[in-house]
Amino acid sequence: MSENFELKRKSLKNILWLGIFSIIMVFSGLTSAYIIRAKGGNWLHFQLPDMFYVSTIVILLSSATMYLAQKNIQKNNTASTTKFLLITLLLGILFSVFQFLAWKELYQNGIVYAGKYSNPAGSFLYLLTFLHLVHLVGGMIGLIITTIKSVLKRYSAENYLGVELISIYWHFLDGLWVFLFLFLIFIR
Repeated sequence: MSENFELKRKSLKNILWLGIFSIIMVFSGLTSAYIIRAKGGNWLHFQLPDMFYVSTIVILLSSATMYLAQKNIQKNNTASTTKFLLITLLLGILFSVFQFLAWKELYQNGIVYAGKYSNPAGSFLYLLTFLHLVHLVGGMIGLIITTIKSVLKRYSAENYLGVELISIYWHFLDGLWVFLFLFLIFIR
């Protein structure tokens, strides 16, 4: 690897980690506010929709397929890399669909984001899950770009920075969802 490539790799990874740290700070602030507001009274207790459980399984599977994509490109197996990137993207889309179905169930049960029938518990739930989904959509855009480059054979065992970066971000998003999901289950 050239010195230029290694410098680019380190720079891009540092920028990615800075972005991840920023996202962690946003969610730390929101979960802290959630805890403080929950103790303030007028907090509605309700069951999480089953679709959140299903979407958690889906996002964990997507982490496994992303791992397989990265392992395959390190072995110069571009066809399998592309296949696993596509599966990861499809699982990301499926996760998003399950999030919308969960929100639909919440809404049908009278849990709304804002307005005269809203409750802070529901508002926080929508906000946390929506913000995660926004970041996931960003990840899916990155995943689409990475998949296209994989189809065009721009990655190899010697040059797989794009796959590595999207993999780091995707695993972070998966871990963030698991944290949020467990937080919403146990911090009531």
